[in-house]
Amino acid sequence: MKRPKLRKASKRLTCHKRYKIQKKIREHHRKVRKEAKKRGRKKPRKDPGVPGAAPFKEALLREAELRKQRLEELKRKQKLDRQKELEKRRKLDAKKSAAAIQEQTEGKESSGKSEAKKTKKALDKNAKKSFHSELEKVIETSDVVLEVLDARDPMGCRCPQLEQAITCSGGEKKLLLVLNKIDLVPKENLEKWLNYLKKEFPTVAFKSATLLKDRNMETFSRRRTRIDLSRHTESFGSGCLMKLLQEYGRTQNKAIQVGLVGFPNVGKSSIINSIKKDRVCDVGPARGVTKSMQVVRIDKHMKILDSPSIVADPTNSAVTLALRSIIHSGESCSVNVIKAVDAVLNHCNKQQVMMFYSIPDFKNTEELLSLLAQKRGMLKKGGVPDIENIAKSLLCDWTGAKISYHSEPPASQIRPPYLTEDKIAEMQRGFNLKKLEEENSSTVQALKYPSPASSIVFQSAGMTNGKIVKNKVVEEESEWEDLETSHEEEDFMETDDDQDGIEEEKEENNVKEDGRTQMTGNAELGVGQTERAHSENEIAESGLANSLPFSLDKTAGEDDAYDFNTDYV
Repeated sequence: MKRPKLRKASKRLTCHKRYKIQKKIREHHRKVRKEAKKRGRKKPRKDPGVPGAAPFKEALLREAELRKQRLEELKRKQKLDRQKELEKRRKLDAKKSAAAIQEQTEGKESSGKSEAKKTKKALDKNAKKSFHSELEKVIETSDVVLEVLDARDPMGCRCPQLEQAITCSGGEKKLLLVLNKIDLVPKENLEKWLNYLKKEFPTVAFKSATLLKDRNMETFSRRRTRIDLSRHTESFGSGCLMKLLQEYGRTQNKAIQVGLVGFPNVGKSSIINSIKKDRVCDVGPARGVTKSMQVVRIDKHMKILDSPSIVADPTNSAVTLALRSIIHSGESCSVNVIKAVDAVLNHCNKQQVMMFYSIPDFKNTEELLSLLAQKRGMLKKGGVPDIENIAKSLLCDWTGAKISYHSEPPASQIRPPYLTEDKIAEMQRGFNLKKLEEENSSTVQALKYPSPASSIVFQSAGMTNGKIVKNKVVEEESEWEDLETSHEEEDFMETDDDQDGIEEEKEENNVKEDGRTQMTGNAELGVGQTERAHSENEIAESGLANSLPFSLDKTAGEDDAYDFNTDYV
């Protein structure tokens, strides 16, 4: 059945109604005109334009067009600025909302974690100063100190200042060497280094686990390709190290504290994680992840102390600073990073570097970095290679566990002056060295090693000087300050004496006598002040062992101040 069509309402009106509406509209317009007259507003006059008889009509019209274009451009710029401001506001609002959502999801953390974060923020302000103090705490409180060395360059990871401070401490502190990352060097090279280092200190071969997960992290079960993770998840040498430390603790009949020290990226925190078989300490490819002392309890009779990195002295060679110094993201300039990469590559064989990175021949470091950037796809806008970021990643590869390189031990055993035979015997006392050799040989046999052909030969720059005790630096500065102040006072007294002599010649005999009396007084005062300055220098030299020098204890207005009233003519 067909649906009946609905008729639309008609728009036709009666004439009476239509005329009435028109009349009302006319009245309204009249009213608006009257109000406009009362206000005194007039209609804007139209621009009459340039008259035809006016001279330079074309030039005037051009100027008017240019003015119009400028106004339009200004309007466009203002519109774009407004749009940019709006975008910025939107982004800020989005960030704030995202942060608020994240805070809500994370919730309130425990008081212990918040305190740890506060300490970390405080240490970030003066990182190097805090590193000194935290490292001193670890060395003072620990009974056994483990100096962690990178097996690829063990001599470059040794710090003579640290070794001297521990061996000459006078107490019963012991120093052990832990040769970490042994899976990155050829087997023959590792055996050579173990034979070289064991003649000075007891040495433990170690390979730490790098892919340990935190217990609190959620695990997702997904099907993935089968990967042999035995190289990264298993640690070698942890049992040997634990037995050695436990036996030493039994001989001492007390609970011992073991401190781990070393330069950045040698694997101090990863050794603790391997011993504990859990991710207890934070680890990462960046340098200086550990910024404060961290105590990890192993059992009833042992605690391990994790320490921040040793700060390398700036007087070291460019290679040692490139591999061993703490580089922060804000500090490192692109030029410095490229220089560091250049210094590292100068100590390697060029052909081996080309073979390892599988790149063609290059003239300089910048060309190598540009080739690597193109190969890895690290490009800026317009296809320009990002040299700065590729240089940073290359340095991370060399300090991390990606590149296999090795350095040869010295041909002859040259001991440092602080290591006498008595000191070596004292460091080895209390440890079972025969068992240590057997355990080291078993760990060496258990691992897979790279072939000597695939490993890059690296020329080591020797031991790395580090800044251990900060008080010594303060004392040296105070000595120089005392010497400078004493010399300045003596020079000042001599100039005053010369001026008084010139004035005496010009004056009369009576004034001369007065001047002579004043000169004698000034000379006595100058002698007294020089004597005081020399006595201060003697006190400062004799008290170098104290933490605070003599010059720092003086207040303003004492011996260093000069009394001008006694010398005024």
